[in-house]
Amino acid sequence: RVVEIKQTANNNRLWEVQLNITGDNDQQLSTLTNRIKEEIGGRGWQRMGKLMLKVGHFNQAEELYKELLENVSTDSDRAF
Repeated sequence: RVVEIKQTANNNRLWEVQLNITGDNDQQLSTLTNRIKEEIGGRGWQRMGKLMLKVGHFNQAEELYKELLENVSTDSDRAF
């Protein structure tokens, strides 16, 4: 579970998230996680960008997508 979210001192575009471990038998968390995965789709950083868009963090999603585009290695990745 999320305990605290704060910006890092060295990079204001990077956030540090402190988490507590939950058990595999946490049915409520499992149900929520599966629901979010189904609604958002995608994987990895693409999923994070979609989640940011869904919760209204448009500027952060744009920054993430720009960063991803700058760091892709192939044209086919850029097209994705």
